[in-house]
Amino acid sequence: MNIAQPSTGLLTDHYELTMLRGALRSGVAQRRSVFEVFARYLPHGRRYGVVAGVGRLLEALESFRFDADQLDFLRSAGITDEVTLDFLASYRFSGSIWGYAEGDCYFPGSPILVVEGTFAEAVILETLALSILNHDCAVAAAGSRMVLAAAGRPLIEMGSRRTHERAAVAAARAAYIAGFTTTSNLQAGHQYAIPTSGTSAHAFTLVHDDERQAFAAQLDALGPGTTLLVDTYDVATAVAAAVEVAGPGLGAVRIDSGDLAVTAREVRAQLDALGATHTRIVLTGDLEEHSIAALAAAPVDGYGVGTSLVTGSGAPTAALVYKLVARDGEAGQPLVPVAKRSVGKPSRGGRKWAEREIGADGTATAELITDAPPAQAPGTPRRPLLQLLVRDGEIIGSEPVAAARARHQAALAELPAHARQLSRGYPAIPTTFTPSRDEPGWD
Repeated sequence: MNIAQPSTGLLTDHYELTMLRGALRSGVAQRRSVFEVFARYLPHGRRYGVVAGVGRLLEALESFRFDADQLDFLRSAGITDEVTLDFLASYRFSGSIWGYAEGDCYFPGSPILVVEGTFAEAVILETLALSILNHDCAVAAAGSRMVLAAAGRPLIEMGSRRTHERAAVAAARAAYIAGFTTTSNLQAGHQYAIPTSGTSAHAFTLVHDDERQAFAAQLDALGPGTTLLVDTYDVATAVAAAVEVAGPGLGAVRIDSGDLAVTAREVRAQLDALGATHTRIVLTGDLEEHSIAALAAAPVDGYGVGTSLVTGSGAPTAALVYKLVARDGEAGQPLVPVAKRSVGKPSRGGRKWAEREIGADGTATAELITDAPPAQAPGTPRRPLLQLLVRDGEIIGSEPVAAARARHQAALAELPAHARQLSRGYPAIPTTFTPSRDEPGWD
């Protein structure tokens, strides 16, 4: 379900309107331009990135307008002039956008978003695109690693209390794309049809006269399939009380503190001895991919992850940038590649296309970036990566979150086995730039 958004026009930076004002003055505002979103590197030596936020970006683009109140603000603050205000008053993106499909993987240099339009139309989308994609890709990449570490055990996204309220919704969406089973965030459940779940906090136990009373109240309200929090006081005492009150059919217990591996083994043995052999054990408490992997041998049935997930597990941004790579040349001439030469921050000029080369065994072997639309080479299976998301201003690439979730599983299965390692390393596959002709900026 999509919730109507207010205008997103001011979700931008002042400097974008500075450039727009200058471009309108110099006469280049209507010059056809191509901007590209890419990452120069993968944060923290990770082996792949995950594309997330595309659907949210398309929603935000649909609402990218400047209403009267926003225009009055820009005027009264002296941010821009009347010529620019007139342009913004009728702003509608009329260009085209190509992008990697949400849920796919990407690598350094992958052109995960390509924006084609006039300079004026495209330049002011930079902050909108990067603020959404940098956040969502970072969360999805962290979430994907956690899903791999969990090795089939379900994961609950529960980080809403550790981030901005709107970022919490976006993080829940990105985590679900990456493979998390449920979220605790009800707005994400309502807006994106993500399954929700939730247990209880220590406050619920503390507000009752004793633990047994708290358990009885929760069971009376939610039934025996509920999950009881058992580490408010003494874990062994709580487990005994939980099974006594609920019976051996108790759904699950949650452990949120202490040595989780040791406590899980002790609780499993106690539950089994009490006849609650099917009662599940859920662990929470500042978990991240490495601590989850360390619990692989523990008798655990699921995990809840919060802070580490919504902050990208140490990489809160995907380090994506939005750069002009081509613009109109002389009348009737093809697009001219343009590129930065800054030390440490170079870019490659030219409008790009991307394919993933697939070996005979179905495993990806390379990311191929070219300056011409893909053409299948005989005997070399290649998967085109850029899909048309917006055509002449019309959004055509919207899809359910479930589609992105399924795509991520397929894309991850396509990568070589070492892509699943959690240790620092190089990108799982190389990125190869192959111009079809001698293009400036491709060296």
